[in-house]
Formats: sequence, C-alpha cells, structure tokens
Amino acid sequence: MNHPLTGPLQVPAPAQVPVLALGDVLLVSLQGELHDGMAEQLQQDLTSRVSASGVTGVVIDISGVDMVDSFLGRVLGEIASMTRLLAARTVIAGMRPAVAITLVELGLTLPGLVTALDVDRAMELLSTGGT
Repeated sequence: MNHPLTGPLQVPAPAQVPVLALGDVLLVSLQGELHDGMAEQLQQDLTSRVSASGVTGVVIDISGVDMVDSFLGRVLGEIASMTRLLAARTVIAGMRPAVAITLVELGLTLPGLVTALDVDRAMELLSTGGT
C-alpha cells in the first residue's frame, strides 16, 4: 500500500521487551503500558528462550504496570502455562493492589499462576521450589 506523500506504508514491528538471563532464571520487567502486539511478542520470545536455554524459572515483574486488561491478563496466564509445559516455573512479581482488583473484577483469577510481592521474593520462591 502506498501513501501519497511518503511512498510505501510500513508498519513498525512491535518493540521488544528486554529479557535478562540470571543464571537459570529469565527476568522480564514490564514498564508502562504493554500493547497487545508487544504482549504477544513477549509470549513468543519467552517460550522460545525457555525452550532454547533450558532455564528452570521465569520472573515477570509487573510492578511498573499501572493497568492490566483482560488480554494482558490472559497472556500472562498463557505464558505461565506454556513455560510449565517446557519444564520452567513462572512467577509474577510486584502486582499492585489496583491490578489485582481489576483482574478479579474482570473474572481473571488466573488459577495456577504463582505470584510474589517483589522480584526478590519471586527469586526466592524459584530457588526453594515453593509455590
């Protein structure tokens, strides 16, 4: 498709969310608003990295996220399920009270999803095997 003033219309690729490897754990820190395309890309990136690297844990820090909609809530649950099938455990860290309230109001209680108050406690959960 061509734009009359600029030529071919190019759709930018979704920005990637950084994923840090800390030993046998992948750490993802979500900041600000996470658009649907970025959430889907994160899901693909994490499952690929878990499969390729053989890590045993994933920590997703959402302390920098002000709002979680039903789509992002579902994606977080799917990431946890997918990584579990790939022999890694996922812990969601830093959930704000308003985010927890919103998820419950949306009917997304996310059974089986392990949470921790902060990243340190999430790493501790993974190291001790607690759930």
